[in-house]
Amino acid sequence: MLELVGFDGDDTLWHSEGYYQEAAVEFERILGAWVDIGNAAIRERLYAVERNNLALFGYGVKGMVLSMIEAAIDITQARISAADIHRIVVLAKDMLDHPVELLPGIREAVEAVAREHRIVLITKGDLFHQEKKVALSGLADLFHRIEIVSEKDEASYSRVLAEFGVAPERFAMVGNSLRSDIEPVVALGGWGVHMPYHVTWAHEMEHGMNQEHPRLQTVAGADAVAEAIARFHRTA
Repeated sequence: MLELVGFDGDDTLWHSEGYYQEAAVEFERILGAWVDIGNAAIRERLYAVERNNLALFGYGVKGMVLSMIEAAIDITQARISAADIHRIVVLAKDMLDHPVELLPGIREAVEAVAREHRIVLITKGDLFHQEKKVALSGLADLFHRIEIVSEKDEASYSRVLAEFGVAPERFAMVGNSLRSDIEPVVALGGWGVHMPYHVTWAHEMEHGMNQEHPRLQTVAGADAVAEAIARFHRTA
């Protein structure tokens, strides 16, 4: 039987990646004044910089904009103007101020699971931004605890479970990322409900999760989450 259910935040409870994708499009538009977009491989080069900087900057908007500035200087061979660097900074400010829009049916899904289980929100990213999104979501009161972590790996999940006094095999995680939400939990012996989002950051696509794993269920949307958890509850 399950004793604890975790939910991811970004692109599981509320929309997020779309704002990053829109910012990437605007980033290309800004650099288009300095380089040939068709030949510059801007998206690929930006992602390479972001990936190299994750250990320094972590996840979230602030790390992204620092990587954008570094990539812009590199791609334009330091020709980009201060005015266009400022436009990149404004992109980040706009993202930090974007509204929090819940995914369809997600509040009902979380409430349904909360009626049967203790639930915890486990999300990663910039502390201030994630705290703001949690507050604006209107969901904070449903969770027994909210965890904002720098990385979602086996060590982080192990720490959370130890603090709850819950064995991994009594825990299930709901999220859109196989890499961050599902793979480390299943590796510990827990259960995963994968609810794919329509767009995924390239970094989250890199995983070794077997999508036919017996402790994994994939659902099409929020309305199927409670039943997936119920099936795991009967099995665990």
